[in-house]
Amino acid sequence: MKRIQKITRIQLKISKDNEFFIFGLVSSEPDYKLSQIINKKFRISLKNISPVKITDNNGSETSFSRFSHTNDSTGKAFNLFSNRSGNNYLLRKLKNVDYIFQLHDPENETNIDTISADLREIESVNAVFTIDLNTFKDKNLHYLTQ
Repeated sequence: MKRIQKITRIQLKISKDNEFFIFGLVSSEPDYKLSQIINKKFRISLKNISPVKITDNNGSETSFSRFSHTNDSTGKAFNLFSNRSGNNYLLRKLKNVDYIFQLHDPENETNIDTISADLREIESVNAVFTIDLNTFKDKNLHYLTQ
C-alpha cells in the first residue's frame, strides 16, 4: 500500500494596503530638476520614462511626465509623477499638489515618517502630504498603482 503524503497549507500574509506609499509634493521646480534633487537625497536614479496618458470623454489626450527607478535587489520602486499638465490634473482631488512621489515596497520595510521627513528636508519642496490610499478615492488613482 502506498503512503499518502500529507499536504501542508501555508497561509501567506500579504498586505496590499501597505505596499504603496504616495506623497503629494508642492514645488515650483521643473520635473527633471526635482527628480535630480530626489535622486541625490535618496541615492536612487529616477529616469524619465514613458508618460502617463489619459484620454478624457471628449477624446483629447493629456500626458503627465513620469520618472522611475527600481532597485533590483530589494524590489523597491520609486516613481515621480507630474500632477499637472496645462489646466488638467492627474489626481483632480489634489489640485494643490504639483507632483506625486510614489514608493512601492513589497517587503514593507519602509518607515513612512522617515520618507516624509526626508522629502520635507529638500529645500525646493514647499510642502509634503502623505496620501492614505485606504481613504483617498480618485478615478485616476489606478494609473499610479499599475
